[in-house]
Amino acid sequence: MQVTATAIPDVLIFEPRVIGDERGYFLESFRKNVFEERAGKATFVQDNESFSKYGILRGLHYQRPPFMQGKLVRVVRGKVLDVAVDIRKDSPTFGQHISRILSDENRLMMWIPRGFAHGFVVLSEHALFSYKCDNYYSPEHDTGILWNDPDLGIDWMLPVEDIRVSEKDGRLPKLSEITPVISSQK
Repeated sequence: MQVTATAIPDVLIFEPRVIGDERGYFLESFRKNVFEERAGKATFVQDNESFSKYGILRGLHYQRPPFMQGKLVRVVRGKVLDVAVDIRKDSPTFGQHISRILSDENRLMMWIPRGFAHGFVVLSEHALFSYKCDNYYSPEHDTGILWNDPDLGIDWMLPVEDIRVSEKDGRLPKLSEITPVISSQK
């Protein structure tokens, strides 16, 4: 598995080795020793999956302490633009974001550590999105940042009129209105 750093060093791209022939393919989607060598220790406690149609944007979500989450995300079917926004107040990259296309063709995975808001928009007709979390979902600690906050400057790669968000996500605060997290909080 190849691991690549991004412009925000804690956000990593994992590219599995794909072994394929006329029957199909095989890949390791997670290997603990490789993950921990590059990203550090993490104990994944929950796996999630979502199915979404073209233009659906989910995010930008995160959980407040003590239920912050790190996520290892990937696309099983389809194509999305995946985005991570640094919300760690002690970080030199606070407010900056990383975006990558994740698809069933490139099979890339993105590690989004604790202290980041996360979201994605579906670029294909449908997408099956899967991710591992290192902490449990807690509705009381669930929050986020408004997807189209102009201070973030995220290019979602779709016409605005094609993007659809939930009512909840459409009411999220801007980055300037949140309380940033401390990255060392577990």
